[in-house]
Amino acid sequence: MFLIRRSSLRTLVLTLLALLGPVAHLPAELPDSESPRARLARAMVSTDARARIDLVRGLGATPDPALPALFAAWREDAVYLAPGPGEVAIPVLLEGEADAEGKKAAVRIDDGKPLLDPATGTPVRLDPAGLETVPHNGPLRSAMKGVLDLLALADPDPARRARVVQDIGFAQDVTKLEVLAAREAVETDPEVRAMLRQSRALISLKSPDPAVRLAGLKELRATHPLAATDFVAAAAKAPDATPEIRAEAEGAIRAIEQHRSIVNFFGTIFRGLSLGSVLLLAAIGLAITFGLMGVINMAHGEMIAVGAYTTYVVQNLFGTGIALSPLGVSFSVPGLQATGALYDAYFLVALPLSFLMAALVGIGLERSVIRFLYRRPLESLLATWGVSLVLQQVLRLVFGANNVQVSSPAWLSGNWTVNDVILGWNRLFVIGFAALVVVGTHMVLTRTPLGLLMRAVMQNRQMAACMGVRTERVNLFTFALGSGLTGLAGAFLSQIGNVGPSLGQSHIIDAFMTVVVGGVGSLVGTVLSAIGIGLLDQSLQQILLNPVLGKILVLGGIILFLQWRPLGLFATRGRGLED
Repeated sequence: MFLIRRSSLRTLVLTLLALLGPVAHLPAELPDSESPRARLARAMVSTDARARIDLVRGLGATPDPALPALFAAWREDAVYLAPGPGEVAIPVLLEGEADAEGKKAAVRIDDGKPLLDPATGTPVRLDPAGLETVPHNGPLRSAMKGVLDLLALADPDPARRARVVQDIGFAQDVTKLEVLAAREAVETDPEVRAMLRQSRALISLKSPDPAVRLAGLKELRATHPLAATDFVAAAAKAPDATPEIRAEAEGAIRAIEQHRSIVNFFGTIFRGLSLGSVLLLAAIGLAITFGLMGVINMAHGEMIAVGAYTTYVVQNLFGTGIALSPLGVSFSVPGLQATGALYDAYFLVALPLSFLMAALVGIGLERSVIRFLYRRPLESLLATWGVSLVLQQVLRLVFGANNVQVSSPAWLSGNWTVNDVILGWNRLFVIGFAALVVVGTHMVLTRTPLGLLMRAVMQNRQMAACMGVRTERVNLFTFALGSGLTGLAGAFLSQIGNVGPSLGQSHIIDAFMTVVVGGVGSLVGTVLSAIGIGLLDQSLQQILLNPVLGKILVLGGIILFLQWRPLGLFATRGRGLED
């Protein structure tokens, strides 16, 4: 983080103001001992419009944390002129609650202290209705903004400095060229330095000197910032643009468009991977229940909703608490009132709880309905569809019919920008977590006794039962595992959009498509199918600029693919599937 001492900042800003030359119109001498607040008060009571602007601009050389608030009060007509000794008025702020006479405590602008009665020495209270406000106009407000921008260039936060530099560049004020150049000489953050060069190049496009404009275009052609397209096009169409400027502008636009294509390409890949990861998390549980057990579970989407609502409940328990009204009986559960890092940790707690709650619901579904419908696909489809409707209604009764919002923790809310490609932390996390889930599921299926029993039952249920395998218990644990993994998908979907009772229904079709295209019962096929569908969906949306048409084409492509390979990418063969 870049820090600068107050004395060094004053020297720097004075240098910047000196570079502005006649533009700043500073007085020849300014008293060094005068505080910024006193100078601001002097500007407020000055009757010379030019002097007022000069005094305000001079405040940039003496940074004071109180200036932004004082400027804001001045612009909002909240600064009043109180009677002073002789004919000199004193600018004051009126603060606190009004008394019975409508009077408030008066605070001096020049020192921030209460205004005192010269006769008694007691604080003075004034009625704003009987006072004049300090006038201001457009040039004066522009001078205030210039001072605030100048002070913000030395803000300790690099992100805020970068935003200010970018705003200055977009304004294309030629008088700020030397200011940005001087700032670049002392800037240490590489991102801010890059933004300074970009802003200087953008401002150069408004310079009356063709050589300066040409140099700015060359800089923009080399750095190709995406936001510069319109500025470069305007420079090429300027009436006084020379052939060299037009040619350089065309080259800069080509460089920007090439860079835009690269950014869109890698951005599409990243969004496709993140979408594929969400599809994978939603489908991997279905790949177990449908692929390994042969059960068409239409209530699979409600396991997603259970995981999402579990995340919502955990978030509220970490916060202010939650109020529920199941069956008309209202009750509330107090929260931990957590803040900061402790509150942001709620999502780490919600992940295992989402798995557990969805697994418990899956166990209840398997014990109450599914166990009676094995090898009866049509009946299981109709029964689980009815269960789906029941679960949706239960969620409405408990949480209400309206969607609820789950806020992302701070460590999932930001992003990294790599060569203008925005990589959201939540999408990176879901990609990494999906990979972890796939590895964990593979280890369970291939390296644990439960996985061995699951594969044995999948290949030949009767033979496994004859060998002493308790198939009903294996079915129970398999369904619990598949449902729990689906609950994890709900936890992640809660970070992307709103949570509602019908959340699962909007993803059940995508989950089934992912499993069928990958090959029923194939974990590798599910992974490749999810990534492929995600990349195809995002690519078509980028090309067609129409999400609905893109999804229609994806569905059409899946239908054609299944006509060619009905068993999917990786067909799992076994005695049980061939019966």
